Amino acid sequence: MKSRFNLLVVLCLVAAFPSGSPAQVETESAPDRRNNPNIILIFTDDQGYQDIGCFGSPDIKTPNLDRMAEEGVRFTSFYSACSVCSPSRAALLTGCYPPRVGVTKVLFPRDDTGLSPDEITIAEVLKEQGYATACVGKWHLGHKPGFLPTRQGFDTYYGIPYSNDMKLDPESAFADDAVLREEWTMEKIAEIAEGDQPKNCVPLMRDELIVEYPADQTTLSRRYTEEAVRFISENKDQPFFLYLPHTMPHIPLFVSEEFEGKSEAGLYGDTIEEIDWSVGQIMEALKQNELDTNTLVVYTSDNGPWDLSSGHGGCAEPLRGFKFSTYEGGMRVPCIMRWAGTVPAGSRTDEIASTIDLMPTIARLAGAALPADRVIDGHDIFDLMTELDALTPHEAFYYYRGQRIRAVRMGQWKLHITPANRNKELPELVELFDLSNDISESNNLASDHPDMVESLRERSSEFHRSLQENSRNSGVGN
Repeated sequence: MKSRFNLLVVLCLVAAFPSGSPAQVETESAPDRRNNPNIILIFTDDQGYQDIGCFGSPDIKTPNLDRMAEEGVRFTSFYSACSVCSPSRAALLTGCYPPRVGVTKVLFPRDDTGLSPDEITIAEVLKEQGYATACVGKWHLGHKPGFLPTRQGFDTYYGIPYSNDMKLDPESAFADDAVLREEWTMEKIAEIAEGDQPKNCVPLMRDELIVEYPADQTTLSRRYTEEAVRFISENKDQPFFLYLPHTMPHIPLFVSEEFEGKSEAGLYGDTIEEIDWSVGQIMEALKQNELDTNTLVVYTSDNGPWDLSSGHGGCAEPLRGFKFSTYEGGMRVPCIMRWAGTVPAGSRTDEIASTIDLMPTIARLAGAALPADRVIDGHDIFDLMTELDALTPHEAFYYYRGQRIRAVRMGQWKLHITPANRNKELPELVELFDLSNDISESNNLASDHPDMVESLRERSSEFHRSLQENSRNSGVGN
């Protein structure tokens, strides 16, 4: 990575700017040539860093994603803001670290909390600019009516409200013509206690009502794709924002008959190859509707893959760690961005970027101002998308797990701290890695660079204190 900092500069910056607090400023308007581009944001669930051909997968075939990379830019140091579902999605849509917006854990059907309606999402920013907005796929930011996509800036919603291994909330509202499968009836649903709801049976929703229960998960990726293509065609004459958070490859894995057994990587590979097909369909829809040169398409994942002996998890190699972890494998994710004629074809950057940067970047491209009444942690990364020698705007990136920072990266250096366990049987583990030479985090240099350890530890503490002073609450009871 082309680091902005050598060791001396890093130490000087830490001394001069201890808090690391992001600025509260409005973005500048986008140049006229960008002309309110369409935005398509494809967000997979638990896809590993290596699980795309152009990121090194030896046995998962992804010709459409590989072509997308050939026509756009690959980000090889791109981070989700958390290594689990709900916090990572809150960060993506608000441009903030998860504790900033009060979403720090995975939400379940039993929870009555969600992303606060007072938060301002990418969709709300774009609606103010005249965009049509749609969410198609897994939401997982609160399933109660007040938290659903239609209350967070999206004109329409089609998808499942949380992870596909969860249950039905018996209080959920059904459409009058809802399809009930597998011998379910409304009477049976009304009678069954919440604790007796079977796992892996989740509802499919349109807007704020359930239209199918349990959702036929073997057809979800295909139906999401059909919905996305239809939205593109129906809104070709106005700017639009399509947020497509796929259900797969979260476990349990499901795939359509057409793709079942096709991949050399088993069922997991089948799901990725079907998502790759979906990407191809979306790209074709853009071409057919003559939207190819005025649409930014972003493809990334919410966090790293499951670590499963069954083979149903993905691969984060050469990174260390998996989902739930703040090692690189838990939070560094594949990312491809394509915008024909604007993003240089076949380019690559190893500069630090994150899902929290999408909100400010997209806002600027749409000529919108970021909200000035709150802290936004992300940065505008348009230069990283379009200039081969651009440098990251991040002085530091923080790896949160729950409400606490577990790691911080600054340039090439990453400090990772594993706290002592509850009984103090295992002491605190302090690790320092030089990611420019050790992407696998296998060589702990903490004892060789105690000053760097102390500087990064102090910077993390100062940033966290600053975040707590400017944090907001999640929504409750909607």
